Amino acid sequence: MKLKQILAIAAILVIAGCSPKTYQQIDYLQDIGSETTLDMKENQGILIQPQDQLSIVVSSRNPELAAPLNKPVASYQAGSELTQTSTGYQRLLGYSVDNSGNLDFPVLGTIHAAGLTRWQLQETIRKKIIDAGIVLDPIVTVEFMNFKISVMGEVNSPGTYNVTGDKITLFGALSLARDLTIYGRRDNVTVIREKNGKRDIYKVDLRDSEIFDSPAYYLQQNDVVYVYPNSVRAGQSTINENYFKSGSFWISLSSVAITVANLILTLTLRK
Repeated sequence: MKLKQILAIAAILVIAGCSPKTYQQIDYLQDIGSETTLDMKENQGILIQPQDQLSIVVSSRNPELAAPLNKPVASYQAGSELTQTSTGYQRLLGYSVDNSGNLDFPVLGTIHAAGLTRWQLQETIRKKIIDAGIVLDPIVTVEFMNFKISVMGEVNSPGTYNVTGDKITLFGALSLARDLTIYGRRDNVTVIREKNGKRDIYKVDLRDSEIFDSPAYYLQQNDVVYVYPNSVRAGQSTINENYFKSGSFWISLSSVAITVANLILTLTLRK
């Protein structure tokens, strides 16, 4: 038998010995069978926070009555200041939620928005419009203009991502970042969330179905997702010199060498 074949067999033996452990490290949702039904935890929706930017549009069967309740659409040209020209791009001007959680709404005045979902704010504004007798059939639409999340660490495309709509899961965020690299720790993903003047930190294990019950499963605006590197990546950051000095390297090398030597000796004696 040629030396190349011997080395190939030795490599297969080493890989086979590592495979079960490798799968345990990288597979998601390992405790779920092929046919499993899990109860879904209710998603309360994204809560409005201070410094959020909101798009609020009021419509009616009589557009003239609803017009004073809407901000104008600003037209501008790329690379220039906002103008009121009929050419270029258009952007709907939004409402800023101040540090007290309020926004200044046309005609109605100050409205407290922080702590509400967009649907709750829609209903609050709709009732105020009706109670004030301004429009009897208002349709209010509220959308987030600054819903973004950041994904960092051992993912293929780290960065900050704008989210359309108001619902994204942790798995959805990792998909935007093109999944974890092979060096990312599936058992140690951290979500950092700013809320009520504090930072809540959640650690989740992607291999466990209990992730669906975590407060971090449904992300909120400005959440930061960080994926920790595994020991292999951490070892690489300390330069190969340190790895060669470690006992685990020499034990692994010795194991492979003994395996190859025994295989060569066995094949030689058989001749």
